[in-house]
Parts: sequence; C-alpha cells; structure tokens
Amino acid sequence: MADILAVTQLGDPVLRDHAQPVANIWEPRIQSLIDDLMATVIEKNGVGIAAPQVGYSDRILVIASRPSIRYPAAPEMEPTAMINPKIIGKSEEMVADWEGCLSVPGIRGIVNRYQAIEVEYTSRDGHLEHRELTGFVARIFQHEYDHLEGIIFLDRVADSHSMMTEDEYQKRIVFQS
Repeated sequence: MADILAVTQLGDPVLRDHAQPVANIWEPRIQSLIDDLMATVIEKNGVGIAAPQVGYSDRILVIASRPSIRYPAAPEMEPTAMINPKIIGKSEEMVADWEGCLSVPGIRGIVNRYQAIEVEYTSRDGHLEHRELTGFVARIFQHEYDHLEGIIFLDRVADSHSMMTEDEYQKRIVFQS
C-alpha cells in the first residue's frame, strides 16, 4: 500500500541539492518510493512530482498529467515514473506559460520552457525509454527535471511582476478562460 508523503517546502535544503542517480531500480526502497510519489501527486492535485519534493535525493520524477482544479485544461495521461531521466534534445521554440509548484504553495509565475523535448529515462520495470514530449507534458517534465538539478520554478520566472497567488490566478486566469 502506497503512502501519501509530506511535500517538502521551499527552504528545505534537499530542494537545492543535485539529486543522486539511482543505482539499483529494483531496490525495495526505490520501488516503494515510486508508489508513494504516484499516490502523493494524485492526492495533492499535482501533475508531476520529483523525489526531492518528498525529501529524497534520488533522480526520480513522476509525470501525471490530468485535468484538476489546479490545471483544468491539462491533458489526460497515465502516471509515468522516470528514473535517471535526461533531456537529450530540445526544440528552438520556447513557450511562456503559468506554473505553480507543490513545494511553493500558493504562488504562480510565468516561466519560459521548450515547446518540445526528447527525453531518455529508465522505466520502473527496467526498460530504457526514449520519448518526445510536447506542450504541457514537456513543461511538466522540465519543471520536475529542474527539481532533480536543485532548481525551483521561481528561479526561472523572468518577470517577478508576473507572479501572483494561487487565489488570484484562479480568479484572473482560470475563471477568464
């Protein structure tokens, strides 16, 4: 049975550390952590989560895009665990859009991200995967990958004047859509 883990908040040093590669994906602690990450991201209404966000310095992220109160227009996809992920290619086109973060609750800001990326990762069952991600799913991957590098989305907000609270975002941006 998976546990819902506490989400590490901005200020905890683990969020600024460079996460360590996973040497043995079959280790029970790693497989359990993946289950817990999947359960936690769903419970917290996130669309992605990385191991440092629950206090573990392991190079694991989960993408779990689906419509929610935080992201009503998100595409639906099966939650996917990615171990030791890498960005191996990226488009020239960048897109500015709103982001928030479970580790920085209540704040949104506009961040530039690549529109399309090529990624490589190991799946939880040990297969080396190669995928092209585009749009919102590419944005999620880049956001979560940053967590593995010790980067928070606030570090990438180009204009601090674009930042607003979650409540204001819901009123001004989501409600107007």
